Amino acid sequence: MTTPAVQSRKPEWLKVRMPGGGEYARLKNLVREEQLHTVCEEAHCPNIGECWSYGTATFMILGDVCTRSCGFCAVTSGRPEGLDLFEPVRLARTVEKMGLRYVVITSVNRDDLADGGASVFARCIKRIHQLDAGIDVEVLIPDLMGNWEALAVIIESSPRVLNHNIETVPRLYSRVRPKAVYERSLRLFREARRIDPEITTKSGIMLGLGEERDEVLRVFRDLRDSGVNILTVGQYLRPSEKHIEMVRYVAPQEFADFKAEAVAMGFSHVEAGPLVRSSYHAREHVGPQTTDREVAAWRA
Repeated sequence: MTTPAVQSRKPEWLKVRMPGGGEYARLKNLVREEQLHTVCEEAHCPNIGECWSYGTATFMILGDVCTRSCGFCAVTSGRPEGLDLFEPVRLARTVEKMGLRYVVITSVNRDDLADGGASVFARCIKRIHQLDAGIDVEVLIPDLMGNWEALAVIIESSPRVLNHNIETVPRLYSRVRPKAVYERSLRLFREARRIDPEITTKSGIMLGLGEERDEVLRVFRDLRDSGVNILTVGQYLRPSEKHIEMVRYVAPQEFADFKAEAVAMGFSHVEAGPLVRSSYHAREHVGPQTTDREVAAWRA
């Protein structure tokens, strides 16, 4: 049960420095100039100061209005208006100006589109690879409403990592992800593995919403059974009073214990901690090297 005392006192381990500095300002201006969106800003990410100071960001495509209204998410929900056909061009241009070698692209949910925006994801990836086949691109995608043909379009554009967040335990879906289906998210990974058996897959879960330990471990096992390679585990932080309440702060030692359990299950990389978000230290999750197979596919 949430209490005012828990909500009012943020533990020391969750306190971060305010964003600032020359590189942060440069990136902020560049994003504005190219009329792009970042999930760093839209989702009120606590790591924005650290990541932007190092010249990295997670770009959010397909606009800044989401067709869903998840209880945890700070992104605006509503009815999106059309598509920006030049977004992949501007995104690739920004990546080039920043000199990035690892790019993370995510999106709002676009349930109003037949393919959920898969074709735009694919164009963004291809445009970046046209600049440099050695740039690794990670995509954090919605569930596409179970459209596996659309999923294939994204995978065939050769992302380095295919990420889709499971977010929470099944029991809490009706409050946390009311328009999502736990089994559909798991099937997305199985379908991805069917389309490309060698693809690297990734998922993430938030803690502090009232989940029990055995429920969390069940999610870990379900993800591994569905072929997921990489796992991120972080603390849910309530964006505003309008969003679902946080039940408790999870201590760093608990995250360490969950990481040990996940590693024992066979995940190739586990990032777990209070400030961990899906794209935090993303490049380190897979290592800096692009495989020869991927480079050849991008150049084909």
